Amino acid sequence: MLELKDVNTFYGSIQALKSVSMSVQKGEIITLIGANGAGKSTTLMTISGIVRPASGVVAFEGQDLGALEPDQIVATGICQVPEGRRIFPYLTVQENLDLGAYLRRDNAEIHKDLDYVFTLFPILSQRRHQAGGTLSGGEQQMLAISRALMARPRLLLLDEPSLGLAPLIVQQIFEILTQINRENGTTIFLVEQNAYMALRIAHRGYVMENGVIVLADAASALLENDEVKSAYLGV
Repeated sequence: MLELKDVNTFYGSIQALKSVSMSVQKGEIITLIGANGAGKSTTLMTISGIVRPASGVVAFEGQDLGALEPDQIVATGICQVPEGRRIFPYLTVQENLDLGAYLRRDNAEIHKDLDYVFTLFPILSQRRHQAGGTLSGGEQQMLAISRALMARPRLLLLDEPSLGLAPLIVQQIFEILTQINRENGTTIFLVEQNAYMALRIAHRGYVMENGVIVLADAASALLENDEVKSAYLGV
């Protein structure tokens, strides 16, 4: 479904991604783990078109995304939940969700998807007329995920969804991600510093260090890998 081939991305003279190659199959949950500054967020932003690769290919269902603007990439079926949530704090929950569907014109299906996200996150239904900025951190993360789902993505990119959240909320978020994958067949590419949680729900995983993919394996195998245990699992 998604393929990166020898992708090199720079910020000025600083190289953030170094010949990164990876793939995501339809219906999978893939996770990319690594330390702060490893290049994980840059990988997602390169896929989303927010950062342009200097060389290499990013292809979605065989289509080269290199010449597309970020909104055009959303229209292909890719949507990103950014690090730090980035909701619109002065807009209501409902207005944030409406903006998630801004490229769509299928009103009946939009209403169905709205009902679906309120089923996933009932608290958002209760808060629908409340300003997004007044929500708790966990509720804002639920809103950010729901806003992305309103675009009806076939590939959902998530950047550090557990960041700054209480363990109980993290558990709830990850359970819902597996539910979205199972019920809708939505393919998920998860960037996460909580390597243990990410590898528990993923089918496959990649490990990135200093902009380079250093390990790739089934998530269950990475959970048992001594290097991964030592560096990322605290074992």
